[in-house]
Amino acid sequence: MFKTESYIQRRNQLKQQIGSGLLVFLGNNESPMNYPDNGYRFRQDSTYLYYWGLELPGLAAAIDLDEDKEIIFGNDFTLDDTIWMGPQPRIKDQAARVGVKTTAAFKELETTLAAAVEQGRKIHFLPQYRHDNIILLSSLLGVSPQQLNEQKSLEFAKAVIKQRSIKSDEEIAEIESVFDITYVMHTYAMKHARPGTVEHEIAGAMEGIALAGGGYIAYPVIFSIHGETLHNHHYGNTMQTGDIAVNDCGSASPGHYASDITRTIPVSGKFTEKQKEVYQIVLDAMEGGIAKMQPGVPFMEVHLHSASVLLEGLKSLGLVKGNLDAALAAGAQGLFFPHGVGHMMGLDVHDMENLGEDYVGYDDEIKRSSQFGLSGLRLGKRLKPGFVATVEPGIYFIPALIDRWQAENKLSDFINYDAVEKYRDFGGIRIEENVVVAENGHRILGKPIPKTITDVEAMAD
Repeated sequence: MFKTESYIQRRNQLKQQIGSGLLVFLGNNESPMNYPDNGYRFRQDSTYLYYWGLELPGLAAAIDLDEDKEIIFGNDFTLDDTIWMGPQPRIKDQAARVGVKTTAAFKELETTLAAAVEQGRKIHFLPQYRHDNIILLSSLLGVSPQQLNEQKSLEFAKAVIKQRSIKSDEEIAEIESVFDITYVMHTYAMKHARPGTVEHEIAGAMEGIALAGGGYIAYPVIFSIHGETLHNHHYGNTMQTGDIAVNDCGSASPGHYASDITRTIPVSGKFTEKQKEVYQIVLDAMEGGIAKMQPGVPFMEVHLHSASVLLEGLKSLGLVKGNLDAALAAGAQGLFFPHGVGHMMGLDVHDMENLGEDYVGYDDEIKRSSQFGLSGLRLGKRLKPGFVATVEPGIYFIPALIDRWQAENKLSDFINYDAVEKYRDFGGIRIEENVVVAENGHRILGKPIPKTITDVEAMAD
């Protein structure tokens, strides 16, 4: 939790962006795995955390813009709760920690909203992603659950996005605080991923490192010798000599600020020459993309520059042919690089995407492309100081995608399918860093994690 003044300042800044009405914030509830008392680890809604700071289930909050009034809704622990969970501060004491003077029982949320509806006031709420909150809010507002998010306040969502996109110094410090643990996670994999080891042995150990470090995993670990599956959460393969493993994982702080780092490692400790060639192309594309990270530069240009570096390298291997500018414009890179080069990062590893990906990553100037591969770019708009984003190009050989494109003879002026066939069983390589945009450039966040071929191989010695 940050200092009290931070939360007060955040709410005051939000109030200045929206004219009138009632702003409603729903926190998250416990989520049962298979029966009510056996729940998943609780995770508070990120926007609730940002403005109200309290990581407790069963909370809501409201800002009455017309009366300049803030209120947190929640119930104090009963004796039965205390027996199971231990003593807890009262809601009003918790609220005081974030500068809120007024609290009420959770049932008073219904009274507050009913009065606003009766008075014909504007009720601003954000898109809801949890079914229990969808049902609750639709009931309180008299809207069907299927139609609730159609009535979201776009003004509210855009104001939150504008504010949360610019990370304060204390937020950046919290993000960087987790990189020592993330370093240990990645270097553990580099040292222990060996022939005969099962993927879950490495994935499980890395998750344990994050928890033992006092935080959390920022997202489910991706660790697989089948890196051609972009988000592969299957950990059942026994690793063999000659395999490479994509390791996409990061720790999160106790306050849930995330890191998101990817490395690709040779299971035998050494890359083959073929693997080195592809790895170096991806590394060059990542470093070239990061070099473009400047205030005012559209992140779409970062993506396209990284893609152009990939195409140049793929042409040197004989996999791509023809004019590279034309190949880039046509989207030939999509066969090998079918995702965006990065995304915003902060409290959410894909920051604020529950508020609307196109609103987070795009604006009136820069629209999302419909081209395969480029359409997966989550962030395209111009960069500003305080933006934190990932840069994560990759090269993947996805048999099903190769077969589809080859059957359609797609972009055959630029793709040498005979040569691609020789890489069918290669897998994939992705390398990723987290970058903050500064006033006059950029800075890679955190403790450096080995990424050059020499440094990655040295970790196995």
